[in-house]
Amino acid sequence: MKYSDEFRDKSIAQGLARAIDAEVSSQRTYRFMEFCGGHTHAISRYGLEDLLPANVRMIHGPGCPVCVLPASRIDMAIRLVERPEVTLCVYGDLMRAPGSQGQSLLRAKALGADIRMVYSTLDAIRLAEQIPGREVVFFAIGFETTTPPTAVMIRIAESKRLDRLSVFCNHVLTPSAMHSILENPKIRNAGGVPIDGFIGPAHVSTIIGTQPYEPLAEQFEKPIVVAGFEPLDVLQAILMLVRQVNQHRYEVENQYRRAVTREGNLRAKGEVSQVFEPRDQFEWRGLGLVPNSGLKLKRSYAKFDAETRFAIHDMPVADNPACECCAILRGAKRPADCKLIGKICTPETPIGACMVSSEGACAAYWTYGRVRGEQVRQRS
Repeated sequence: MKYSDEFRDKSIAQGLARAIDAEVSSQRTYRFMEFCGGHTHAISRYGLEDLLPANVRMIHGPGCPVCVLPASRIDMAIRLVERPEVTLCVYGDLMRAPGSQGQSLLRAKALGADIRMVYSTLDAIRLAEQIPGREVVFFAIGFETTTPPTAVMIRIAESKRLDRLSVFCNHVLTPSAMHSILENPKIRNAGGVPIDGFIGPAHVSTIIGTQPYEPLAEQFEKPIVVAGFEPLDVLQAILMLVRQVNQHRYEVENQYRRAVTREGNLRAKGEVSQVFEPRDQFEWRGLGLVPNSGLKLKRSYAKFDAETRFAIHDMPVADNPACECCAILRGAKRPADCKLIGKICTPETPIGACMVSSEGACAAYWTYGRVRGEQVRQRS
């Protein structure tokens, strides 16, 4: 296969759906969590759940870094940029991410804070060179996919002696979150949703490879299939998971072999290990404090750490009690279960991070009409 259209072939999709239907056992239910929001959007966009047997259920997981970033970290960034000497560089999808008490970076900018939307870490470097008298802080966020560029940015800043450039680090680690979902009974049993297997993240795995998932599959006896984002990728991954469950196998399989290897990107991992080290714990929206799931700068790069430089501290805050985002992120509820969605929570007036993020589950349901379809079925 060379072109994306070939990964969306209708006849092949129908063939995969028939194969899944033929191999599932009518005596059990299969519950598979897709960790990544890119898979959630593919499932909603192409109506893949409509092709699956009724006893194969897809459970939406943490989704994306913006979805799982707790409100307290947004509050920290707002406190940081309230300093008159600070210019904050952020990716665009962070601007409307909810903090506490209705705060957001977009509102802070409207009130006069110096917040610049950037497309890459290189933009932050250029800005630091153009305004040498300002304290330029890069709001670093992402799973393992976006961590290498941040590491490279810090090394460039060191070589150019950009002493007024720093990083507010919110990079997180997906295997640790998967471990917490499987190990923590408060998460695993929330809403009575057991998980029989994972569709592993695609872009993340191009960096870390498939090897980090192997201890999870072995310890918890759950199959994991790393898959691409096209509809045929997802359907094939589901078929592979069904076969593992039926055969009582608990292995890590790589459906996305055109981009992912077992070892991952050694150069990228080397850049990250040179600059970052794990935090003891980090808070995830919906999952709580997850051990060894976040990164911080090593002591040798501490001068680029905005939390150290500006002495800002994390002060946990409660999420909006009317929003079901936390339950959705751990798979306990679906977007259609939220009473706010489609009413006061829409892409134009988002209440929760799952609607703000372009990879959020609520955004997927709204964009592709899934939430309206489910609400109609619930009323009928």
